[in-house]
Amino acid sequence: MKEVKAIVRPARLDRVSDALRKLPGFPGMSVGKVEGCSRFPSGQNPRNPKEALTEFSSKIRIEMVCPDEMVDPIVRVIADLGFTGQAGDGLVWVTDVIHRVRVIERDADLAAMAAATGSPAGAAVPPAAGETP
Repeated sequence: MKEVKAIVRPARLDRVSDALRKLPGFPGMSVGKVEGCSRFPSGQNPRNPKEALTEFSSKIRIEMVCPDEMVDPIVRVIADLGFTGQAGDGLVWVTDVIHRVRVIERDADLAAMAAATGSPAGAAVPPAAGETP
């Protein structure tokens, strides 16, 4: 499993999310507002007040956990549809996910995780409120 995170321009979110949802087996995503800045060309830094005030701009962060085989199509959609050709178009990165547990499928996911690691199922997870241990 992998985690795909991306920073895109707010104006690109609709087309990116629409295309992602059309991918077969799309796992879903989380979206949040963030502020960010790009690196300045040739190591330059803002020198006047206007540049300093506009250094950070509104962006959208997209996050999802997906099977390894979905990484390339997801990254391609984000990179293609997030592109405007202007500085500050964003960034996409992928990291390994060791475990994931969908809360709604807690018991099945914990059992699968335990089988994969050889640890007792649910050993590190206390019972939920109202459940008996």
